[in-house]
Amino acid sequence: QVQLVESGGDLVQIGGSLRLSCAASGFVFGDYPMSWFRQAPGKELEWVSNINDRGTITSYHDSVKGRFTIARDNAKRTLSLQMTGLKPEDSATYYCVKRRAGFSYDALADPRGRGTQVTISS
Repeated sequence: QVQLVESGGDLVQIGGSLRLSCAASGFVFGDYPMSWFRQAPGKELEWVSNINDRGTITSYHDSVKGRFTIARDNAKRTLSLQMTGLKPEDSATYYCVKRRAGFSYDALADPRGRGTQVTISS
């Protein structure tokens, strides 16, 4: 059974930094691309970043490009998201998502964790 457990969310000030982590189990972690998504209250789920199975190819939403860095450690089965220059609009629950290579996101086919809350305060 796929299990994804996010951690690292916190309340931080504008301009601050956070590092989110995701511990994966129940599948061969190194065989799958992974993503971070986020959802703010009253808003739709939003894609943040992707990383391929080997960790050699990454992509980012324009709103976080240059501020966020996705990474993975396949030996430890962990996914991370280093966030810097945090803005109020980054406030959301952040989710770690197991993806299928070559497919668009599908809520039923791509499992996610319970999320970790990030709140940016002024």
